[in-house]
Amino acid sequence: MIHQISVTDLKSKLDNKEDLVLVDCREAEEHEFCKIDGSVLIPLSRFQESYEEHLKPEQNVVIHCHHGGRSQRACEFLESKGFQNLSNVTGGIEAWSLQVDSSVKRY
Repeated sequence: MIHQISVTDLKSKLDNKEDLVLVDCREAEEHEFCKIDGSVLIPLSRFQESYEEHLKPEQNVVIHCHHGGRSQRACEFLESKGFQNLSNVTGGIEAWSLQVDSSVKRY
């Protein structure tokens, strides 16, 4: 089952330097416009071809997108490949901007 994580919980995990890989599955143009520091870009459009370059099944993987839909699909794909420690960021970077860091641009 894919865990749903709020942006405030993600912020807490990042502040506490928990061992996780934060993946941004938006497209490159979106990532260039705004991003969460420390995130790894793996666009959903290229996810199947490139996830193995950045991720290992034993890692704690947290994925975000703009609102949470694409990241949920990325999580479901990774789950089908045997990944078990998966979290989807509900509300995505939009919620991050509204609830955690207003300096992150909205679109």
